[in-house]
Amino acid sequence: MALFDSDLPLQLRPINSGVQLVANAQGVVMGQIKRINGTWKFKALWRDEVGDWVPGGGPLTDRHNATLDSTDAQGWQARLLAENQP
Repeated sequence: MALFDSDLPLQLRPINSGVQLVANAQGVVMGQIKRINGTWKFKALWRDEVGDWVPGGGPLTDRHNATLDSTDAQGWQARLLAENQP
């Protein structure tokens, strides 16, 4: 599954002080960023064919557990779309 140009820009939507949803341009949830031990960590999340949440699934699966010390939407988009992930 790939991320398409029409999915951009990615959006962040605050849930609470420690969690934000990451959604595509159409509002489809691609995952969450969670504050864990002082660092923001991406958790891929996707709905399957029957509507159940699949942790670690979706087009950003290979970015699961990416980190960034910010909640800046542009920074997260750059981080999640980067070619080389640690």
